[in-house]
Amino acid sequence: MESKEISQAVIRRLPRYYRYLGDLLDQGVVRISSRELSVRMHVTASQIRQDLNHFGGFGQQGYGYNVQYLHDEIGKIIGLDRVYHVIIIGAGNLGQAIAGYHDFEKRGFRVSAMFDKNPEKVGLTVRGITVDSIDNLEEYLNHHKVDIAALTVPKSEAPGMALQLSQWGVRAIWNFAPVDLNVPENVIVENVHLSDTLMQLSYQLKDR
Repeated sequence: MESKEISQAVIRRLPRYYRYLGDLLDQGVVRISSRELSVRMHVTASQIRQDLNHFGGFGQQGYGYNVQYLHDEIGKIIGLDRVYHVIIIGAGNLGQAIAGYHDFEKRGFRVSAMFDKNPEKVGLTVRGITVDSIDNLEEYLNHHKVDIAALTVPKSEAPGMALQLSQWGVRAIWNFAPVDLNVPENVIVENVHLSDTLMQLSYQLKDR
């Protein structure tokens, strides 16, 4: 089934399934029912079955799900059976934190380069990656495969940088700047607006 036929709500639940199944593997769990998984994830068993049925179901009546098999299959659905080459634009605290988070590499997201316009940042080394000047970004993209560009630049710089990246062939942007990006339709943008999630938490706290 084409991924475009799957709702965004289902797609956003897939990484959560993958994470919980990974935890079950760490605990030595071999099989689990949709009901047992629903209790752990606080998602109804019916919702779990509906979600997985979009991709073939994977369960056996009277047995449930084989945890290892389901974990592997969801990994393939998400695309974690390959390596993604990631660059980071902006070598400030956030950019360095992303580069230093080794779990991304365990999932197949390999940070291959970092860029910054600040001369004080250029030349810094983060987990073996030397920060390069933003002036060399286009040349780098011309000679290296890049699947994802993480934007950790100021809000004012993000729209222009996103357009340049799209013009230079980058087709996926992981945007941490608190601004919506206007890019061509063939460019995928995943926004991570940290302040938005904090304000959502504030909303839930205000009446408690």
